[in-house]
Parts: sequence; structure tokens; C-alpha cells
Amino acid sequence: MATPFSQNAGQAIPELAQQQRTFLMVGAAGAVLSAIGYFTNSTQFFESYLMAYFLVLGFSLGSLGLMMIHQLSGGAWGVIIRQQLGAATRVLPIVTVLFLPIVFGMHNLYEWTHEDIVAADPILKAKAVWLNQSFFIVRAVIYFVVWNGLAFILNKWSLDQERTGDPAIAVRMQRVSAGGLLLMAGTVTFAAFDWLMSLEPHWFSTIYGMLVGGGMLLGSMALQIITLVWLSRRKPLSDAVGSQHFHDLANLMLAFVVLWAYFSFSQYLLIWSGNLPEEIQWYMHRTFTSWRGIAMALVLFHFIVPFSLLLSRVIKREPTSIIKVCVAIIVARLIDLFWLTAPEFHKDGFSISWMDIVLPLALIGIWGGFFLGQLRTRALLPVHDSQFEEALALGPIHGEAKAAH
Repeated sequence: MATPFSQNAGQAIPELAQQQRTFLMVGAAGAVLSAIGYFTNSTQFFESYLMAYFLVLGFSLGSLGLMMIHQLSGGAWGVIIRQQLGAATRVLPIVTVLFLPIVFGMHNLYEWTHEDIVAADPILKAKAVWLNQSFFIVRAVIYFVVWNGLAFILNKWSLDQERTGDPAIAVRMQRVSAGGLLLMAGTVTFAAFDWLMSLEPHWFSTIYGMLVGGGMLLGSMALQIITLVWLSRRKPLSDAVGSQHFHDLANLMLAFVVLWAYFSFSQYLLIWSGNLPEEIQWYMHRTFTSWRGIAMALVLFHFIVPFSLLLSRVIKREPTSIIKVCVAIIVARLIDLFWLTAPEFHKDGFSISWMDIVLPLALIGIWGGFFLGQLRTRALLPVHDSQFEEALALGPIHGEAKAAH
């Protein structure tokens, strides 16, 4: 039976169209400025682009991971943001196209693409079987095929479930999610090795992929909470989304804050205590130069501050408060990516360019515009999810919502 929540989101909340246009306008303006940056300083353009790209890539991949985690674990928390997660994963084809500038800028980004440097370096010679341009592109194709394939299958079956209510579809999605999470873990890890860690090809860390993946989950959760707060201030979601939903989602975000901090500290502790020259060098120019300020800022604003705030029950249940924490976390995610990438190009000390600000805004605008466009095309909530009623029971007027259903 039809419910207010099975209505197309674009029809139910007309303001989404205006928000989409705003994001696309920001993206277009940022793209024009970025193009100017490319022609004036192409090296800096590609450096800034890589950082910005990983932020929006994390929004889609983190959402794909959360979608599969919910399929396996269940829980009302995932029902309330399931359509948002699906919309974020359906932007992956656009994110795939946005990877092309990194392919074209390989020579500016990665020293292992320079034949003369590789010929003079025994370590790079030994790694040339893996770190070569052809195989780099082949691996990237594999990653995107896996990610887009998982997103396509899960979104197709989710749409089939919306249309038919067939309970067997949920079982199929669980089975795909079980194997999909393993594929995600492997591909995200190797993508982090290829696209970020190989900026310093002499350095390696086996925990690096988990660190990057954990950051993606954190950033995407913050984004989904921001979106839910905006949607929940409008009918009909204002009748379904309550403080308990925000409390549950904020608790999960707190777990991701701790997870990121655990991976970050573990990597630092193991490498520093090992005191091996080929490993510790990565931290040397990040902690014994003016880059140290960024490291301290991450400790404070990526962990201590959000961790402390998210311990508060009041903050977690108040949309106005939690949205501020989420915005701060996304900014901290960008700073973290800046810290992972920029010091490799400016090892003598801190350096920032106007493109480090404009390019993230451009890609966020483009990604956000397509995300809202996808969000408008589906129902507000998955009314045929087996835990739909449980999710509504946590809302502010669940009695009326159940009666409507």
C-alpha cells in the first residue's frame, strides 16, 4: 500500500531541485577557476585535484560500504538513510569520469612515471613491475568495475524491492554484500596504495589502506547525517525522523572517529618504534617541519574535539548541533587528505595554494549536484524493508506514520 514515504523525493520535497542547481552552479564556477589554475600552474592543479578527488570518492565509496554493512547487520539506523546511501553510490559513474585528470596528470604526480628517475633508483627499478603506467591504469579500471558493479547490482535490486516488495530480494542483497565488503576492502586498500601512497614510492605501510578506508566511512556518514537533517525539516520526513535516529547515527559516526584515530596512531606507533629509515622518513618531513601544525590540528579536530562532542547525548540528539559537528568532520577529512598528499610535494615546509580551496569546492559542487539529482529519483524511504516499521517506531509521531502505512 502506498505511503507518504514511498513518494518520489523530488515530488515530495520540491526544494531539492533548487539545491541541486545551486550545487551544480558552484561546481561549474569552481571548474572554470580550476581551469585557469591548470593553465597557470599545472603541477599544483594536479596536486590539489588529487586531494579533492579523494574527498568526493570517499563520499561514494564510504556510502557503498555503509550500504553493505547495513544489509548484513540490519538496524533501523540504515533504513532511514538507505535511499541517501543509494543515491551517493549512483554518483560513482561520474566519479569514475572525474578520475581521468589523475590519469592525464600522472607525470606531474608520481615520480615513478619518470624513466630517468627509475633508471637511477634501484628501489624504483625493483618496484617497476607494479609501479608502471600501463598496469596502474589496468588496476584502476578493475577498481572502478568492482565499485560500479556492486553499486549497480545493489541499487537495481533495491529498486526492484521498492516496486515488488519481494522479501527474497533482501536475501540476495545480503549475500552480495558479504562478498562485496571483502572486494571493497581489497580494492580500496590497493587504490590507496596506488593513488596516494605511491606519491612517496620508497615508503610503505600495510595499515595505510585501512586508514584511508576508515576516513571514507567517517566522511560519508557525516555527509549522510547532514543530508538527513535537511530532509527531516520538511514534510513528510519530519513525521518519520526523530532524535533517536540522529542519536544512533551519531553513535556510529563516533565509532568511525575512534576507528580512524586507532589506525592513525597504530601506523605512527609501529613505524616510529621500528625506526627504519625507509619507513620513518614519511613522518620526518611531516613532524619536523612546519607541517607539524597540520598534524597537531588533525589530532585536535579530527579526533579529540569530535570525540568529546559526540560523547554528549544532548548534541547527538539535537539536529542543529550534530550538523555542526558533521560539517567540522568533513572539513577535517579534507585537512587529513591535504596532510596525506601536499607534504610529498613540499617537503621543506607548509605550503598551501588557492587551488587547494577552489578544487575541493568545485568537486563537492559537481558531486553534490549529481547526488541530489539521484536522490530526487527514488522514494524517500524503503517502505518494503523488513525493518521499516521498526525505523518509523523511533520517529516523533510513529503512531500516525503507522496508521498511514
